[in-house]
Amino acid sequence: MTIQLLDPASEDCRDLRSILALVGDKWTVLIVVLLGDGPKRFNEIRRMVDGISQRMLTFTLRGLERDGLVTRTVFPTTPQRVDYELTKLGSTLWEAIEPLSLWARAHVGEILTSRKQFDGKNAVEPGLTNKVSKTRSAQ
Repeated sequence: MTIQLLDPASEDCRDLRSILALVGDKWTVLIVVLLGDGPKRFNEIRRMVDGISQRMLTFTLRGLERDGLVTRTVFPTTPQRVDYELTKLGSTLWEAIEPLSLWARAHVGEILTSRKQFDGKNAVEPGLTNKVSKTRSAQ
């Protein structure tokens, strides 16, 4: 099967690249996977996504809402309650991401073991980095 690539300078290519950048963002993937189970409150998402700041979560959710992947519902309560939920379009993204998520969960142990082995084999002796840098700069 031959795939015809878009001209990198074309508007279509730039649009596609911006969508793939959003979809490939680690926070987007995690949030879409979480919302695949149903609506969640802002603070619930924040607790579930380890390491995300309030600012980054807000930024990511706004981007998903802007692209029509998430809806934001504000409830007139005190304190104000805000729920986020995947749209129909967002659910199709979840359907595409969920197999990748399942693959990652199934293989996390193997990958961590491989990383540990690689890092052990490629550990640099102290001072070796400076010798290599000096040798390269002398050439």
